[in-house]
Amino acid sequence: MYRFLLTPRWWGINVFAVLAIPLCIFMGSWQLSRFEDRVQSHQQQEDRSARAKAAAARPLERLLPVDTVTSGRQASARGRYDTAHQLLVPARTLKDKHGERQGFYVLDLLRTDGGKALPVVRGWLPGDAGAKADTAEVPAPPKGEVTVTGALQASENQGTDGVQAGGGLPRGQLGMISAASLVNIVPYEVYDAWITQTDPQAPLHAVPPTAAEGSGLDLKAFQNLGYTGEWFVFAGFVVFMWFRLFRRDAEAAKDAALGIVPEGEGGDDDGGDGVGVAVVASVSGSVSGGADRGDGPADGRGAGPSGGRGEEQGEATRTGQA
Repeated sequence: MYRFLLTPRWWGINVFAVLAIPLCIFMGSWQLSRFEDRVQSHQQQEDRSARAKAAAARPLERLLPVDTVTSGRQASARGRYDTAHQLLVPARTLKDKHGERQGFYVLDLLRTDGGKALPVVRGWLPGDAGAKADTAEVPAPPKGEVTVTGALQASENQGTDGVQAGGGLPRGQLGMISAASLVNIVPYEVYDAWITQTDPQAPLHAVPPTAAEGSGLDLKAFQNLGYTGEWFVFAGFVVFMWFRLFRRDAEAAKDAALGIVPEGEGGDDDGGDGVGVAVVASVSGSVSGGADRGDGPADGRGAGPSGGRGEEQGEATRTGQA
């Protein structure tokens, strides 16, 4: 009854199912592992951030380049502020106990003893970076040689929240905190990193450090979780369709073994042949009867034996037609 499984059609179906199901399961498991890695990385980053707040600051050079391990660590640098190039970073949101508030960062460049400058976010202020009333509250940076301590951060990119990479900002404002953005503003080299000061000068508010890119539960992490479900659904759909096709063909084979012909496949042909045979027989009988009647007189009665045979043949023909 299951000989249909050996047909070329079912060979193709079986090969497709055998290849598709493990592939879907493998891809779903891989996407799930990606999501679990992001969750684990997020937890590790939170643990490192908690330890970094309590740990002693380390020299900046020992923490560079910035990666997922050194991001958020307390770094210290010594130098002088470049008071001629104070910058404001507009449209930045600060989340604190008062909720989310819109404002701007105050950024200064610390000229270190090594010659390079370190971008330092000295703090955050509410308001508009383009309004004189709001920027009038920005305190001047300390003069002379100072030691600055803060949480180390990687340079921002176009995907960072709050970044304005399109340009068109007024003079004295910066849309993205990165060495690539500052290279056209200042005439000296800049570190490919920045720090957010942990103890800012009043009335500035401290800017909390952000998690390293790729270590948080962002949209990409939940996309991995969604892809996991999709791949497992695909595997289940392949199994469902295989059993559905198998059940349909198995039932058809069982019906054929019992002599049950599906409606519309064989019945019409047999019925058509029977009707054709009956029509041919009727027409043949009519023609034969007409010819026999035409041999005798008009009333169908013949003289002698011939007339009797013609009458008997005509009666037989009429009986056959009836």
